[in-house]
Amino acid sequence: MNDFEVPEGIDVLRVFCGPDGRHGNPLGVVRDGRRYPGNDARQALARQLGFSETVFVDDPERGTVDIRTPGLRLPFAGHPLVGAAWLLDLEVLELPVGDVFARQEGEFTWITARPEWAPPRALQQYATAAEIEALTEPPPGEGWLYVWAWEDEAAGRVRARAFPRRTETGRTDTRGSRSGGTGAGTVAGTTGADDGGIEEDEATGAAAMLLSARLGRALNITQGRGSQILTAPAPDGTVEVGGRVLLARAGLRR
Repeated sequence: MNDFEVPEGIDVLRVFCGPDGRHGNPLGVVRDGRRYPGNDARQALARQLGFSETVFVDDPERGTVDIRTPGLRLPFAGHPLVGAAWLLDLEVLELPVGDVFARQEGEFTWITARPEWAPPRALQQYATAAEIEALTEPPPGEGWLYVWAWEDEAAGRVRARAFPRRTETGRTDTRGSRSGGTGAGTVAGTTGADDGGIEEDEATGAAAMLLSARLGRALNITQGRGSQILTAPAPDGTVEVGGRVLLARAGLRR
């Protein structure tokens, strides 16, 4: 996150944590979206916070939420919806693209969505998980890239990493992020291409959903440094995406 103190009323979560509770993708949730009315106020806060996504809750009972990256509004994103469903204990989230259903099962929070709601992603398969681990920079090209390989194909275990690569102008593709779901922005513990590091997405539910839909099977994905994402496609064309969520910072201080 940037050098900016998180105001009260904003919860900070980690979504898609690993089995040991580590890693996961940071997320800011503004419980009372009325505090930041209008597009300009919301984009300004999202830029200041620096998370890949910030969720503004406009109606906690109906589950109406507004998802923002530091640069734009998103009609759909995976990890913000999993995080919001967990935090607000919601069964339905209302989005411009349609209703997203959510459920809790043990330590996992699940959402059900349609793959066509997700932004485009290039899915590139590698021969081995070791090749994925060995990457020191994004493969050449433009646009948002999800590289993956089987760790155990029979068991549906996948190793993946995600890179929002540069466009022709040399700027980060704003459909991707430096460390989170789908937005551009620097997040604590990560570096971007501007300072010689790798622009990489730690855990993204949208890409996991697209991969699960393409393969037509349930997946257990390890992404980034060790985040875990579970998926399960359904006969009606929807895909469930699930993971662990932990509260990193409560929005109201005592």
